[in-house]
Amino acid sequence: MIKVLIADDSALMRKTLKSILETDAEMDVVAVARDGNDVVEKAREHRPDVITMDVNMPGQDGITALQYIVHEKICPVIMVSSLTQEGAVTTFEALELGAFDFIGKPGGTVSSDMNSVAGELINKIKLAASIKQNGKAAERLYRSRNKPELKLKAPRSGKITKAVAMGISTGGPKVIYEVLPLLPPDINAALFLVQHMPANFTTTYVRRLNESCQLEVVEAQAGMKAEKGILYVGSGGRHLNLVKSSGGDVLIRLSSKPDHLFIPSVSVMMDSVLKIYGSRTVGVIMTGMGNDGADSMVNIRRAGGITIAESEESAIVFGMPGEAIKHGGAEIVAPIWDIAREIIKAVDR
Repeated sequence: MIKVLIADDSALMRKTLKSILETDAEMDVVAVARDGNDVVEKAREHRPDVITMDVNMPGQDGITALQYIVHEKICPVIMVSSLTQEGAVTTFEALELGAFDFIGKPGGTVSSDMNSVAGELINKIKLAASIKQNGKAAERLYRSRNKPELKLKAPRSGKITKAVAMGISTGGPKVIYEVLPLLPPDINAALFLVQHMPANFTTTYVRRLNESCQLEVVEAQAGMKAEKGILYVGSGGRHLNLVKSSGGDVLIRLSSKPDHLFIPSVSVMMDSVLKIYGSRTVGVIMTGMGNDGADSMVNIRRAGGITIAESEESAIVFGMPGEAIKHGGAEIVAPIWDIAREIIKAVDR
């Protein structure tokens, strides 16, 4: 059984979440908490496997409570956040502080529509519970990220030599900071990143990345010209595609098709990058559940490109990189702390 502690200041939300979790025979809601102080006390008492934590609570809020739980390494925490700009800012702060993942409340702060994300919530709780048993992966969550000293963003000129297509999902918003800030601003490649997340979270995510990176980081917009030294991040709810103009420029196109479990999809982005850049493509798959991008990594490698997958040693969730490795799509397998170095080597090769 997976022992779950629910923290939310709304009695309705506590009842709704408890009802959802109790539909699964593997879930045992051991306690509910109404605020930050309450959840920390009950976490210490019940030692749950996973906590679902509301972000906004009276008194001690979810962010403060999270820091106590992370510091004491009690268990993984899934933040339950409103799908708003304010909710996005707080959620990314929580993820960077060590939260495992988040679920968005479809209807706002108090949502009666949580059943629409019930399956996602249950799956993430099960995944978080499995992470608790994996000491190395859990340590990745609890470890604070270090911000490198930033250099000035370099001016860009000259022809793009290569393209780097990166995919990441669960666990990504925290560990991506062990990769992107280490890439130099004069890297001779255009870079593309898909991180699975809700549409209205992307802008905040990109802004935070840009503040921490030597590269310029932008949210991909239709019509943008791909330039070297810029990282283009796929917008939530739209696939990131590339096309070549009649003048030879590579341009970004956004679409909601094809239908896919994830939009944006790593596979769709990687296949599009490969179509334009061919053997000059560098594919990178990092932590995440499922298999998005695995087949595309195989395609990149077969086309003569270079492929890099995060190793099980460091992956918070080994699903996506594990599938890429299993299917022969990873020429290089490396822990997250070596991924940036491998990307630089691949671009310079």
